[in-house]
Order: sequence, then C-alpha cells, then structure tokens
Amino acid sequence: MHATLTLPDGRTLPLGPRPLLMGVVNVTPDSFSDGGLFAEAGKAVAHALALAGEGADIVDIGGESTRPGHAPLDAEAEAARVLPVIRGTLSGSTVPVSIDSYKSEVARAALAAGAAIVNDVWGCQRDPAIAAVAAEHGAPMILMHNRETADAGLDILAEVLRFLERSLAIATSAGVPRAQIVVDPGIGFGKTPEQNLLLIDRLDRLRDALGCPVLLGASRKSTLGLITGKTVPAERLAASLSAHLYGVMRGAAIIRAHDVDAHLDALKVWAAIGARP
Repeated sequence: MHATLTLPDGRTLPLGPRPLLMGVVNVTPDSFSDGGLFAEAGKAVAHALALAGEGADIVDIGGESTRPGHAPLDAEAEAARVLPVIRGTLSGSTVPVSIDSYKSEVARAALAAGAAIVNDVWGCQRDPAIAAVAAEHGAPMILMHNRETADAGLDILAEVLRFLERSLAIATSAGVPRAQIVVDPGIGFGKTPEQNLLLIDRLDRLRDALGCPVLLGASRKSTLGLITGKTVPAERLAASLSAHLYGVMRGAAIIRAHDVDAHLDALKVWAAIGARP
C-alpha cells in the first residue's frame, strides 16, 4: 500500500516503497529506553537534530513516559516539556515533527508551535477531542492500540482491529481524512510477548483489514530483551533491527526507532537486495 501524508504546511510524506524512519525523542526523566538522558530541553533538541542529521524522516517528540507504572502528567506540565524542544528542533531543521501525546491540549499547543503530525498512543480513545484538533490543523494522525493490562486469552489481532476501527471512526467523524491516518498495533502496550510477536507477523492483515498504512515501533522493547537476554534496553539494537526488518517485509510503512543511523543502513541493504532483477 503506497499512500501519501500531507502535512499542514503542504509538504508531503510518501509512504512507500521505502519505509519512513521516525526517530524517538523522549523528553522524560523516566523513559524506559534511555533513562532520562534527554529530559533537559537543550539535550533533547541536540538529540532531535542529531536524529534528523542521521536521516530520520520524522522526529517524534514526547513529554510523558508510557512505560508500565509511569507517573501521569497533566497537560500543562507535558506541554512545558515538549514545546521548547519542538521549537528548538524546528529552528535548526526542516524535519517534520510529530507530537507523541494523547491529550488534545498538548496536541493543540504542539501544532501551533510547528509540529506536523499527531501521534496518539490511545488512538483518540482517552481524549477524543484530539481528533478535532488534528483536523483543524490539517495534521495527519497516528492511531495506536493500547490496553492497561495484558490478557493472554485474548485474540489479540481481533482486539487490535476492533479498537482501531473505533479509533478510525472517532478520527474520521471529527474531520480527519482516512487518507491522513496511520495505524499502530502498539507493540509492548498491554500485550504478552507472544502477542507482540504475533502482531509483528500479522502487520499485513492489519493493514489490509483497516485500509491504512501501518507504523511499527518495536525498538528496544522488553519482548526483545526476553528473547535475547539483553536486560539493558540500549543493548537491543540488533534485536530491534531484526524485528523491524521482519515488519517491513510484512508491510510496515513507518518504523519508529531510537537508533536511526543503524536502521537506515539496514533498510538500504534490504532495499538493495529487493531491487535486484
């Protein structure tokens, strides 16, 4: 599925044939992946610019950790974290910025500051008003499946499809065109390790059933640590590359990753092999 996202400023992001790379910037003191290395705005901006320089197609900036047991953050505090980083990033780069938030107030402030995409880890189901905010600004949305707790007895593919169908209904009813929506199965969010692996293997079915491009974000996730024995998230690069390349073979249009440079190299080799006559 080849699609194109249109950003608020009129620029476009083609989704295919090459997968896009979304670099991760966590402006949080309790991030699972980097332990708060970029909680200070200046360091976060420098990291965002470094990811853009490495070749990220999108830089995803978030101010509230989504790790299990994370401390909830109110919208005002979250905006105070991310807005200086968004502005600083855009002052030094033209890379499109996505705001990683499920709060409509944060999304509105971020889009006003120059962010171009809304990445909602609760798929418009925690704060449905976020969809109208995206529609008002002409911003594409990424809608992710999420659960509070894992349930090994669930048919997880059916559960993700039901959830995302509701998310799509909320977003489109608010005025976000379906062509401006990407879906995300939410690897690591309220799922068992086996369910996470199954979803990566079924990305094509998710894409085909919903008619939307799919984002895959397995970077440094705990499931990869369980398989490899790597307990430190930053040591899961090889595992992340493996999961993401498999996901690309299953149709992922965007890869959300912490290590952009290594992923870009891997995708170049993958594309070169596939381009042979």
